[in-house]
Amino acid sequence: MNTSTAADTHEPLQETQLAVSGMTCASCVSRVERTLTKQPGVVDVAVNFATHRATIHHSADVDVEALTKAVDKAGYGAEVIVDDPHARHSASEHAEHLRMETESEMVAIRRNLILAAALTVPTFVLSMFWHPRPIWANWLLFALATPVIFWCGRGFFRVAAKALRHGSTTMDTLIAMGSGAAWMYSTAALFMYQGNAHHQSEHIYFETGAVIVTLILLGRYLEARAKTRMSDAIRKLMDLAPKVATVVQPDGSETEIEVPMLRQSMLVRVRPGERVAADGIVVEGESYVDESMITGEPLPVSKKPGDEVTGGTVNDRGSFVFRAERVGKETTLAHIARLVQRAQGSKAPMQSLADRVSGVFVPVVILVAIATLVGYVLLGHGFEQGVIAAVAVLVIACPCALGLATPTALMVGTGRGAELGILIKDGEALERAGNVRTILLDKTGTLTKGQPALTDIRAFGGWNENEALEFAASLESSSEHPVARAVVAEAQRRGLPVLAAADFEAIRGQGVRSPEGMIGRLSWIAESRQVPEEVVRAHDALEHAGKTAFVAANEYDFAILAVSDTIGEHAVEAVAALKALEIVPVMVTGDNPRAAESVAWSVGIEKVHAGVLPGEKAEIVEGYQRPSTEGERAVGMVGDGINDAPALAQADLGIAMGSGTDVAMETAGVTLLRSDLRGVAQAVRLARATLSTIRGNLFWAFAYNVVMIPLAVMGKLSPMLAAGAMAFSSISVILNSLRLRGFR
Repeated sequence: MNTSTAADTHEPLQETQLAVSGMTCASCVSRVERTLTKQPGVVDVAVNFATHRATIHHSADVDVEALTKAVDKAGYGAEVIVDDPHARHSASEHAEHLRMETESEMVAIRRNLILAAALTVPTFVLSMFWHPRPIWANWLLFALATPVIFWCGRGFFRVAAKALRHGSTTMDTLIAMGSGAAWMYSTAALFMYQGNAHHQSEHIYFETGAVIVTLILLGRYLEARAKTRMSDAIRKLMDLAPKVATVVQPDGSETEIEVPMLRQSMLVRVRPGERVAADGIVVEGESYVDESMITGEPLPVSKKPGDEVTGGTVNDRGSFVFRAERVGKETTLAHIARLVQRAQGSKAPMQSLADRVSGVFVPVVILVAIATLVGYVLLGHGFEQGVIAAVAVLVIACPCALGLATPTALMVGTGRGAELGILIKDGEALERAGNVRTILLDKTGTLTKGQPALTDIRAFGGWNENEALEFAASLESSSEHPVARAVVAEAQRRGLPVLAAADFEAIRGQGVRSPEGMIGRLSWIAESRQVPEEVVRAHDALEHAGKTAFVAANEYDFAILAVSDTIGEHAVEAVAALKALEIVPVMVTGDNPRAAESVAWSVGIEKVHAGVLPGEKAEIVEGYQRPSTEGERAVGMVGDGINDAPALAQADLGIAMGSGTDVAMETAGVTLLRSDLRGVAQAVRLARATLSTIRGNLFWAFAYNVVMIPLAVMGKLSPMLAAGAMAFSSISVILNSLRLRGFR
């Protein structure tokens, strides 16, 4: 990555987007990125093969025109995107535009392929099955093959010529040289052996050039179709947004408008079965909303006035009105789609090896092809055989599979993650997720529900449990303290009457009292009453278990009530899943050691850091990152609050829970849209599966070239078979990557 003065002086960076044309495979992406990164003032570059866009962050003094010229010199076209046509579109409109652009591209590729195939099939049949041929038949082959090579395959020659003018080579250079050499040799033979039909036929290889172009075009068409499938995740997310919304006017009347016309603060009615048009706050009515498309939670969620609703979710039953807070491209749905698109256009660090190889591969292959031709002539095998072997070398060596190995797996993996409610920021975050061996977990809101609940009641004297709870709830009913709310909630759950106590008085930090009795800290109760020893022992036992215990008392009876932040529904299963992946879970919390150890023991965590201040969490993460006797270990951090943001940033991989703050989610490399801790292990498994797919793709791409090039040099591989094998290698890489769509 290029560093600039802007980066050094912390000046605000500017972002420029270029529409790049002429990129025919992922190898071109690497070339464009390297070209732009070398430009002065450019800090970082991300080229998205799926959208053919380059996003460049650079200092303010960079001449944008110089960036487009640099791309042009590299052999590609570039235009600055001044006014993004999608910027003001709703999610559904953007999805429709993406679909139309993709279909238009597919139609053009398919039309070109059909024409090439229609001319190549008779060329191949005449060449293979008619020997010897009359001279007119060879001229017919010339007439059939020439449009295939120079019209249907014009894109190869255009890109190769542009690169050659600037002293560079691309993958298309190999295809143009291979098919062009076969055509030139055959055309020369038409004139050299004029009058000798038999001899002329032996030197005609028009079918070779035509088949090369047609097979490569077939490969490109299949790649385009696969690219469409890989981008489905973005379109599916965007398609969740409805096209119309029912707006409630100030006079109470209702009007249907298109979603792009929706503005902040408008009131929108949502009827049963309709999708929510934007993010907002419920102001009227109650219902249940199916949020599974975004969060993955299977059960509809209750919504009442004051609750938030998310655009794209489905109203299950009941009708409600919400006030639009975030509309258009500001909605959660649009934000998620942008994150997925950014991740799919990013690059995993392991791609750098393929980039370096691709950078020198084409020039080396051209030298090998020339050496092959010269070698055949010098060794007496003939110029003709030398040309055929050299053409085979040029065609078989096209590094399509090498360039597609990482981006295809990354696109499918991150897209599948989005469907499962796992947002992966970029390729680097995915690679780190796959290498994590230690994960630090916050306690409150991550391992626990983050809300205190009444867990224990011990009644003494004449009370039973329900009588003690009814008394405590009546005293606490007027209090807003979280402990009071937990007591009242449990009484209501049991169906007990909760009557407000008369002459209620709250003593800050101690408890509450009324003429009927009191409830609060043991030490405070003991100041006014003689507390039996058995009550004290029960209190201390609950405190020792990590719970917050307090005493309720009237004139004759006592009760011990304990509240605790209860274990998350799936916390135990989530920790077990991490251990199954050979990941060490560690708890890091600001809570007291006794409470922390109790929760840790309950969920199966052995290592605990308690009483940790927010600023100290990052230091603990750094401590686990230091190399040990086992070597350097990648460390992950899971959190949900603003206080977790420094630790999330320090960790090799930050994982934010979807219920957390925007700050936590912006800092993290992975965001779980649902508040289910099992998603951490699922994200790691997805990352490992994606990395395994990338490694497999790279291995077969390298092995393919290592094995096939020597065979082509030795004349054991015809140019036609080479073209077919090259196309098959690219398709096999794509199909291998698409297996990730079935990840669970």
